[in-house]
Amino acid sequence: MDHFPTNWGRPRNDAWDPYATYPIHQRPNNAPKDAFADGVQRTQQPIVTGTSVLAIKFKDGVMMAADNLASYGSLARFRDIQRLHPVGNHTVLGAGGDMSDFQYLQMILDELMVDEFAAADGHALGPAEIHNYLSEVMYARRSKMNPLWNSLLVGGFKDGKSFLSYVDLLGTTYSASTLATGYGAYIAQPLLRRAVEGREHELTADQARKILEDSMRVLFYRDARSLDQYQLATITKDGVEITESRKLETTWDFAEGIRGYGAQTQ
Repeated sequence: MDHFPTNWGRPRNDAWDPYATYPIHQRPNNAPKDAFADGVQRTQQPIVTGTSVLAIKFKDGVMMAADNLASYGSLARFRDIQRLHPVGNHTVLGAGGDMSDFQYLQMILDELMVDEFAAADGHALGPAEIHNYLSEVMYARRSKMNPLWNSLLVGGFKDGKSFLSYVDLLGTTYSASTLATGYGAYIAQPLLRRAVEGREHELTADQARKILEDSMRVLFYRDARSLDQYQLATITKDGVEITESRKLETTWDFAEGIRGYGAQTQ
């Protein structure tokens, strides 16, 4: 009997080579080919995404708003997602884009805050430091995230000053008194600028809240990926307050007067 497996010829199962006699990756694929195999594709886009985050400055701090919807492609899948995340005592992170990336950022930020607390050196990370940290993390991991979908707003209050900045995976970082991500950057941003710019030091919390509510209402009317349930985050010298989910008061009576599409063409 020949005890040398290499002299036995090719093993019957091409997918299993117990004696390592042949490099598996060099073997021809003898399995029958599926006629539709070339048509199978896997998306490179995010799966579960959130849309706009709005933020403005007012005289006592920063106020942010985001709805509770996370869409699975075109499906309004999750309606109870919180996209405003507190970081420390005086900072809030608002995320638009891939929710799995946002969950990863939440995890590393929570670990960062634990390490900072454990250091017990009398220092605490403020919104500016967190913003700088996120800009480095997101830029370093840009190849593993989707740059077209991930954008963050960092709002906070420290040493008597309001802080509001934007960061994304393309290396874009800037500050302004009004910021918006997603579809809100096109629809809500002009409304925020007109209502806030030049009045940052005189707007009260109630006025800021109304401005954000009106903008969120416009987004619900215009953005197919938005929801009428949202949350507000207020950051002042007293700390961070994030509301429970609220529901917008909306009306669709104006739709009866719209002409030009559907059954109403006259």
